[in-house]
This record gives sequence, structure tokens and C-alpha cells, in this order.
Amino acid sequence: MRRHEFQPGRLIAGVALTVAGVLYLLDHSGEADLPWFAVVPIAVGGLCLAALVGMVTYAVRRDRRDRIRESSDR
Repeated sequence: MRRHEFQPGRLIAGVALTVAGVLYLLDHSGEADLPWFAVVPIAVGGLCLAALVGMVTYAVRRDRRDRIRESSDR
């Protein structure tokens, strides 16, 4: 498999949705007693955090790419 860029936004989204899924399964199996609306804020909050991290990552990489391009033009 070829190497690819690390994307922390996708990692956070995956972890948040995995946590929401595990909590839902624990509630469904009877191991945990969660209110029905507890999983939704976890999933939505995780996706919002992932979007924010993704935008910051994109901005940092774009700035770094622009600096490299400017230094090579000189």
C-alpha cells in the first residue's frame, strides 16, 4: 500500500463514531443505561470537532505548501 498523508480529522471522526456505536451497543445489550438522546450529541460533536481539525490541517498544509513554492521561486 502506498503511503498517504495523515488526516487527523478523519481519525477523530472515526473514533467519535466508533465510541457512539459502542455506547449504543452497550445500551442495547443492557450493560449500560444511557438515555436515548445521549449518543446523538457524541456523534454530532465528534463530527464537528473532526471538521474543525480538518479545516485547520488543510490551512496549515496550504500555508506550508505556499511557503515552499515561494522559496523555490526565488
